[in-house]
Amino acid sequence: MSKPMSDFQRKFLARGTGQQLYTENEFNEKLSQKMAEIMAVAIDTSKTAVMIEREACAEVVQSLADSEDEGETCTALRKAVEAIRNRIPTQRQ
Repeated sequence: MSKPMSDFQRKFLARGTGQQLYTENEFNEKLSQKMAEIMAVAIDTSKTAVMIEREACAEVVQSLADSEDEGETCTALRKAVEAIRNRIPTQRQ
């Protein structure tokens, strides 16, 4: 295993390539930060997708309820729509 480069060595090599060189620890720290940012976006996107899908399901059930004559089935469908929509705000936390 090679020993870590000194600041002088990193600066000298970076001048030749026109790029900044990072130590392994610096690289791992930046990588961890960026991975955390990506995961946060992925989680937020997944939550949004679930809310959109849930609202679409509520709309489908609502249209079924609207096409039914008043009665037990219609009442059950309307309750299902209400339950679906009431669940959506808890997903926004």
